[in-house]
Amino acid sequence: MPARADPQAIAQGRTRESVAEPFRAVSAVTLGLPPGAARGEIVMHWNTVRPIAAIAGYAALCCLAIGPGCASAAELLKARLAQNLGPISGLAIVAKSKGIFEKNGLDITVSNFTSGKQCLDTVIGGGADIATTAEAPVTASAMANQPIAFVAGMEYSDLKTVVAAKAGVKTKADLRGKRIGFTAGTGSEVYTATLLKSAGLTPKDVTLVNLRPQEMLPALAAGSIDAIDTWEPHIANAKKALGEAVAELDTTGTYSETFNIVVMRTYLDANPAVVEKFIAALIDAEVWMKAHQDEAITVVADAVGMKRDDLAPIWADYVYRVRLDDRLIEILKTHSAWRLESGNHPPGAAMPDFSKVVVAEPLKKVDPARVTLSWK
Repeated sequence: MPARADPQAIAQGRTRESVAEPFRAVSAVTLGLPPGAARGEIVMHWNTVRPIAAIAGYAALCCLAIGPGCASAAELLKARLAQNLGPISGLAIVAKSKGIFEKNGLDITVSNFTSGKQCLDTVIGGGADIATTAEAPVTASAMANQPIAFVAGMEYSDLKTVVAAKAGVKTKADLRGKRIGFTAGTGSEVYTATLLKSAGLTPKDVTLVNLRPQEMLPALAAGSIDAIDTWEPHIANAKKALGEAVAELDTTGTYSETFNIVVMRTYLDANPAVVEKFIAALIDAEVWMKAHQDEAITVVADAVGMKRDDLAPIWADYVYRVRLDDRLIEILKTHSAWRLESGNHPPGAAMPDFSKVVVAEPLKKVDPARVTLSWK
């Protein structure tokens, strides 16, 4: 795999790579002139060569400034990314906004969605090559025997609950009899089930209302639901829009959702270099974000349509790190166990063998220290 741009150099807009060798002097021999050629002919030839040499020198200097990612647009490897447009996709957002994909030799076209389920469904349907997605769509697809390849985790964060103040919900147990908005097929559904169980409740003790994340705030404002279970920035948006009419319920530690990179196995087999470069770009974005937190908050806020002042207070809720570790596998297994227990799975489904779903080779080639799976 070609050498990646140095992350520190990315932040400075240059790399440590340099032109491999100096220009060679042009002589009559290298020009291939016949012996005894007239001097006038040589002068005419030099007048032709000089502008060409100048152009070549300018191109080389451009490559020196840009670094190993100086390949022309025609040489960049193209890929289509289905992205959940939220802070959970922060690494991919920064990689795109700061030109880090291009520095790693990629031309990424982004299609934005409001859930990881939509992203993975788009990849499975052939509408995109790479998905940012949570564990819920991954387990559903694995149980349906979809040939997916889980190549890296990139973020995790807690899901949260906001309740209408007039609903009188002060503790988790107070959710009994309430109408709760959630998003089926996503981490929101698992979070809701886990939350109810921790409160000694079952789904029969509440009214569950399946909503897309962007539908939750209007429903809560209209009074058609009493609570919403979802991820940021929808929680922060609801609190800001509704003010004292809502409150956040303390559900700390109930459920952490992961956000990950998934492709189809056939795509990985046919395009290993693209997947490796994509992962490399995410790692470079992670390094850049840690070194430039203030600017990173601004970049992500602008991309997802949030005000910077709204994102900054919850920035620490997002833990950005490209990795494959046992915690990811445990979350996938826990989620799958929930599916089997609740019946929310395809007919005849069993616990997936995640050693066949998780593919560590691309990340191991890029940065083996980030792969700490006990089975490897």
